[in-house]
Amino acid sequence: METPEQYADAIVGRAWAAAEQFRQFDQPRVDAIVKAVYTAAYAARLDLARLAFDETRMGVYEHKVIKNAWASVLVYEDIRSRRTVGVVAQDPAAGVTEIAQPKGPILATIPVTNPTSTTIFKALICMKTRNPVIFSPHRGARKCIKETARILADAATAAGAPCDSIQCVTHAQSGHVERIMRHPKLAMILATGTSSIVRVAEASGTPTLGVGPGNVPVYVHVSADLAGAARAIAHSKTFDNGTICASEQALVVERAVGDRLRPLLEARGACFCTPGEMRALGPVCWDSEQQRMRADVVGQPAAVIAARAGFSVAEKVRLLIAQPDGIGSDHPLSHEILAPVLAQYVCETYDDALAACEAVTRRGGVGHTVGVYANDERVVADFAKMNAARILVNQPSTEGAIGGLFNSLRPSLTLACGTGAGNLNTDNISTEHLLNIHRVARLRPNARWMGTPRETWLDPSIGADEILEIYNRNY
Repeated sequence: METPEQYADAIVGRAWAAAEQFRQFDQPRVDAIVKAVYTAAYAARLDLARLAFDETRMGVYEHKVIKNAWASVLVYEDIRSRRTVGVVAQDPAAGVTEIAQPKGPILATIPVTNPTSTTIFKALICMKTRNPVIFSPHRGARKCIKETARILADAATAAGAPCDSIQCVTHAQSGHVERIMRHPKLAMILATGTSSIVRVAEASGTPTLGVGPGNVPVYVHVSADLAGAARAIAHSKTFDNGTICASEQALVVERAVGDRLRPLLEARGACFCTPGEMRALGPVCWDSEQQRMRADVVGQPAAVIAARAGFSVAEKVRLLIAQPDGIGSDHPLSHEILAPVLAQYVCETYDDALAACEAVTRRGGVGHTVGVYANDERVVADFAKMNAARILVNQPSTEGAIGGLFNSLRPSLTLACGTGAGNLNTDNISTEHLLNIHRVARLRPNARWMGTPRETWLDPSIGADEILEIYNRNY
């Protein structure tokens, strides 16, 4: 039987050989490959959505079609005109020329929540940057991810990409994936998925672009368009039954706003749970012993989750809203739940509401996303101080965070959350993160330094302020 080491050597070795060929391609050849991958992805969007829905039993089929369309059309439109080969920037005055080079073979982990769309997204940005990609599928979505990878690989190869530019891990054992992560010829890991998967990738020693968990609070201020806020929140939290990590997790309002917002949300299919129903929902959605959401509620319809908690809802209900007694480990619904279950916190003052949003963010969502509905820029300024990479104003957090629909953020299904979440940056990951930028620096002598006498630096009587005056006289 093939050992993990042998398997890793084989699959990474093939990717390494592809990388050596890919490195020689010019921009037109690369762009033709990217166009072919995009075309194949869009053509297969319905079939792949059906495969994902049937295999994972999560979310909504129609919404998975839309996610596949978004991952192909919007991502392709965003990257198609970017230069990723050769000279990408020049500054004649400074004498610096920037040259883009690929990083090399990339391992891309794919989550069960967005399996086919994430595969499409990562394939496009990897092909655009000449980096062969090895997909590591979540065990709950292995078939649909493997089929997506096959379709995209066939399209890339037919368009002239090196063989094995797109591969998929075929061994289910974690040992095989971990050995690939540690392989010396692997250039980078593009890690999307659970916190445990991201941490294993980061611990491998291979450079990792990871993500953090999302526990997204959304605040609705009295100055907001309440009807618009209700429409956006209900739409966003129920899109694909809440499977995107940027979906709203906590609705924070002051009492007067909450009273006005409630009927607007109910008209959009929300059901406000009783205190007893809230207490029953908690253990159904959150495993307090393991401190994680229960996998069997992820992406399930509101009615199914309610039934598991022992109560029923009307047929039109698509969102459950419950009011926890607090925020913390003793309050299960104050954590991230990737399902159409939304916690609500009714606060007496604005300061209390701001503090509640900060507390929710610290409960597993540091650095990710915060939503605010307000037409008062002072409120926006307050929320801009929060530890969140994406502060989304007057827009649904699901589509707002992934970008390209309601704002000009980079379209991405890999949302980094900064050092607070253990990530390298706070960006929506895209092609610029998959390139090594080399710089040709031409002779441009620093006249100020050259014009400062050497003895000046050795003179103990010259202080820090005085040396700046002397240094800048030579400008």
